[in-house]
Amino acid sequence: MDAHSAPGLAVPEVIPASDLAGGAERFDVVVVGFGIAGGCAALEAARSGARVLLLERAAVHGGTSSMSGGHFYLGGGTAVQVATGHDDTVEAMVRYLMASTKDPDEEKIRAYCEGSVEQFQWLEALGFEFERSYFPGKAVIQPGTEGLMFTGNEKVWPFRDEVRPAPRGHKVPVPGDTEGTKVVMDLLRDRIEEAGVEVRYETGATNLVAAEDGTVAGVAWRRFDRTGVVGAAGVVIAAGGFVMNADMVAAYTPALGGKLFTLGGSYDDGLGIRLGQSAGAALEHMGEPFITAPFYPPSSLVKGLIVNDRGERFVAEDGYHARTSYFVLRQPGATAYLIADSAHMGEQRMPLVPLKDGYETIEEMEAGLKLPRGSLAPTMARYNEHAARGEDPDFHKHPDWLAPQTEGPWGVYDLSLGTALYAGFTLGGMATTVEGEVRRADGSVVPGLYAAGACASNIAQDGAGYCSGTQLGEGSFFGRRAGRAAAARARRTSR
Repeated sequence: MDAHSAPGLAVPEVIPASDLAGGAERFDVVVVGFGIAGGCAALEAARSGARVLLLERAAVHGGTSSMSGGHFYLGGGTAVQVATGHDDTVEAMVRYLMASTKDPDEEKIRAYCEGSVEQFQWLEALGFEFERSYFPGKAVIQPGTEGLMFTGNEKVWPFRDEVRPAPRGHKVPVPGDTEGTKVVMDLLRDRIEEAGVEVRYETGATNLVAAEDGTVAGVAWRRFDRTGVVGAAGVVIAAGGFVMNADMVAAYTPALGGKLFTLGGSYDDGLGIRLGQSAGAALEHMGEPFITAPFYPPSSLVKGLIVNDRGERFVAEDGYHARTSYFVLRQPGATAYLIADSAHMGEQRMPLVPLKDGYETIEEMEAGLKLPRGSLAPTMARYNEHAARGEDPDFHKHPDWLAPQTEGPWGVYDLSLGTALYAGFTLGGMATTVEGEVRRADGSVVPGLYAAGACASNIAQDGAGYCSGTQLGEGSFFGRRAGRAAAARARRTSR
């Protein structure tokens, strides 16, 4: 597949800087996209003294960020961690992220961890406060306003043996899972207005403007039937991922196609990435998706066991839901079943993984699931025997989530792809430095071009090791850095 056969892969043409002659508008910094990364970039650039223009294709601020539940992955000793008695250090956070990421960028991870407490304080200074409380259960997001929860695999083997676990999922104090980040985005909008940023809604960037030597010098824009160009010393692209672009998904992350529900907004079409490509940006981790079908809450379901179509366990069931899904999708036929007894079924409150049926006996369950004859009984017997002692020698499931599943009847939840509702988004994007400068394939930077958020490759690049809150956390953190770096470039070039 190439750009000629797939319109969604087309790279916009670069407009020559000579088109800026004749009275074109000029700003110090232009930011493309008003999600969490673009908003933070614009605010920091303005606070650094830059004259900033923020372009947003939608009619309102927020982007896909406003669709998330409000987790920020932060640590190293935040006020919520301290208040709830959870000891965490920068070094522990670095070691965990390094261990749980497939291809870790140590410079970025260390910068993120070293700046995490200050990032926490910066977010609260927008005008809200994370509740100084802790939710100990297993959930996709805290059910109430609790400020802290485990949102990754910190307590999952082998990570818990390598680094002392600490919860780092900080939730905006809004009940439920749909309005959390909207609160932050509204506050960010207010602070941006106070800082004097000019925001233009329903106005999208269409092309980059560049000099003959490749230096990015501005953007072309479109608003309905009007078009124009604007010059800038620094352009920050923060225009989201590419999960809504079928051609890019097919080319880079085919696992997100077909039977999956896409998590994204209508403008997650990869345009920001393709704009970067037009100026020579290298792309990283484009084949790495985040895919999940959470089977909890209730937490009690985590104490059950998961088997494949051979009646065998293959994963520790206490992992973060995306980690479990990662292993499910690598089973034959992407088929798997969660088995829980009557004492642990509870009331399913997030039925993305449907109840297949109930069974009075293990033999009936084995036949109903069409598992190999005689396969399930020994699997369950081994699990139950060790769980009764708080042990799992096969997959090292944490003792907190071990319990014998012996009280019939048993319920079976179908985790199979095509039955369970798997959803996902993209993790890859433009290669960047720790300051958000866009890199070329040879490692050099594209002068004047910066990227942050879902269109950049930072630390959230591993579907199996992803922690909830990483995209909001890194989007806001690296967005701020890109904004400051772009403002600094504007100061240098104006001298």
